[in-house]
Amino acid sequence: MLHRNPWLLPEGVEEVLPADAKHLEKTRRQLLDVFECWGYEKVIPPFIDYIDSLLTGSGHDLNLQTFKLTDQLSGEMLGIRADMTPQVARIDAHSLNHQLSSRLCYVGTTLHTRGNSLDKTRIPMQIGAELFGHSGIDSDAEVVQLMLEVLAQAGLQNVHLDLGHVGIYRGLVTQAELTEEQEAELFNVLQRKANVELEALLDSYQIQAELKLMFLELPKLNGDETILARSLQKLAAASDEVKQALADLQALAVVLKQNYPQLTISFDLAELRGYHYHTGLVFSAFVPQMGKEIARGGRYDNIGQIFGAARPATGFSADLKVLAALTKKQKSAEATNKILAPIAQGDTALDEKVRELRISGCIVIKELSGQKDTAKQLACNQKLEKIDKNWVLVPLN
Repeated sequence: MLHRNPWLLPEGVEEVLPADAKHLEKTRRQLLDVFECWGYEKVIPPFIDYIDSLLTGSGHDLNLQTFKLTDQLSGEMLGIRADMTPQVARIDAHSLNHQLSSRLCYVGTTLHTRGNSLDKTRIPMQIGAELFGHSGIDSDAEVVQLMLEVLAQAGLQNVHLDLGHVGIYRGLVTQAELTEEQEAELFNVLQRKANVELEALLDSYQIQAELKLMFLELPKLNGDETILARSLQKLAAASDEVKQALADLQALAVVLKQNYPQLTISFDLAELRGYHYHTGLVFSAFVPQMGKEIARGGRYDNIGQIFGAARPATGFSADLKVLAALTKKQKSAEATNKILAPIAQGDTALDEKVRELRISGCIVIKELSGQKDTAKQLACNQKLEKIDKNWVLVPLN
């Protein structure tokens, strides 16, 4: 039998200690307030669920990331959520079940079978928002702007936004009449941006020369907003579906530039992450100090079909722990008013003063009998003293 120290944690599983937990909770409350001000109502999906509900519309990647177990009551397969979005879609489609638009937000711990290559954690704290019931560019723009506001309120600066649209690749695939196997092969090569391999693969397909050229152009169509004009030229022979996707990107870029003139925006027409999940615009946010996106989202229409309502939907999510960690240093210098109160059993005036200070937001630590901790060790910067029969605050040096 393997013996290990009882204080060891599994790989990718970490504790959150007091200082970090305080900042994390403060960030959580702050961001939930942002959602509420935008009209998004909080929901709390269950931590464990039927596996088919958790994986609906999500594709192979989420399946690999989901811990699975057998329910001892029903004998059915359950999963521990690796992504909360399908659960929120069920709440909209089944539990709420109305024809009105829904704005829902959520925050909670998820569990992954493996951590990512950078932060290694297997227990992200997912925070996000979803807008159901509207299929126009207005809802896409709202969700992107909400994401930018959340990042700004979290204290993140120099955000870079990356935009794409899975409808471009999907439209070209339909136009070329590729088989499912060919679509999957081409998808894998495009994800790796293996241009030589891409050309060889396209040569093996029986497709028109103009379609082959458009597929070859996709990995090259990335950069600033000038890419959109270039894309219209390079994809001139594409279907109306592709041209509508390009028009959607252009419309969103106009809205964002009007509202955020300093925002850096780039476009990547070969960005296909979440291809089997998303149906339209996709977006990711980056900051200089992080080597991967800090938030991402997109349109995923009809995800609620399995729950009885095929509703248009768009949304975004982020890892709250990542956002808090990125902003902890700049906020750690904020002064905290921590007060030491002496032992004075039966002194109702002292008890009332302590209660009053706590209600006002101050941290008050009451001494304990036989306590050896000093005020300095408790990080207190003030103490309560009785002067002229009144309890008053006295600074500590």
